[in-house]
Amino acid sequence: MDTMIAKQQESLKIRKVRSGNGLYISASVIAVLLWSTSFVGTKIAYTSFPPLTLGAARFVIAAVILGLILLIRKDKTKPSFKDMGLMSMSGVLGTTLYFSLENIGVELTTASNAAIIVASYPAITVLMEFLFFRKKTSWVKALGIGVAMIGVYQISYSPETQTDDKQLIGNIILIVAGFIFALYNFTTRKVVKKYSMITISFYQTLAGAITFIPLAFIEKSSWQTPDIRSFLTLLYLGVFCSVIAFLLYNFGLRKLSSSSAMTLMNLVPIFGVLFSVLLLHEVVGINQFIGGIIVLLGVVLSMRETRKKYVLENK
Repeated sequence: MDTMIAKQQESLKIRKVRSGNGLYISASVIAVLLWSTSFVGTKIAYTSFPPLTLGAARFVIAAVILGLILLIRKDKTKPSFKDMGLMSMSGVLGTTLYFSLENIGVELTTASNAAIIVASYPAITVLMEFLFFRKKTSWVKALGIGVAMIGVYQISYSPETQTDDKQLIGNIILIVAGFIFALYNFTTRKVVKKYSMITISFYQTLAGAITFIPLAFIEKSSWQTPDIRSFLTLLYLGVFCSVIAFLLYNFGLRKLSSSSAMTLMNLVPIFGVLFSVLLLHEVVGINQFIGGIIVLLGVVLSMRETRKKYVLENK
């Protein structure tokens, strides 16, 4: 009888843990959804803003909004000197360096290529976790990542497509950005459970915006008065893709491992194709459709955890 009760309690705990983790996974998925729209938005904003200037303006807006939220909430939490350093470092990594590389890469290559390359970031994160932290990866997660990457290849493959030198450089820059974003994940996880999401995001964004501004002056000769479409797109990037998406993603990192959170990036090609159809009226080919199904299968496998792991991590 005691054994049966213990099993029932364990089963109930597993269901509760899975339900709780579903909330964090959902938050991360929404963040990825918003980030997926940023590739199209960035292309639109380039009609008025050069890459580094766009990044600086975007995160200045985000820092102001987050600061106002802290004032309204009367959040006077003061991070320790060490944690402030970690937040600043993650802000420079995840804001200044990552988005400088992403904006330049998107300018050189296509928005669809950029969205597809982002799907390789989970594999980069798993590799770095293994190299730096000697963290083992289950065969199910490894299989899921492999399947997802096959789906990405299926989406991007086209016998008629020839990548020119400019696009090649843009693609390489975006791959390097993946390593930077993995470092952002590792750094953020060290403080994400100590402070509120808004506090962390504010200090990260503030550090990123401050270090972004000097870079924008490199492009001073290219500055111009933005048209209304570019300006509204800038506001969208600053509010939704920078503030809301980062808050949701940092919330997801409270329970998800870096590699699990990054695995959700495999959804970017799916969302990217969807937005290209809705906003750019592109036609989806059979390769893209099949690839999307494969990517979704890979994400499901990659996010799967064993029962034992769910219980042990949440005791």
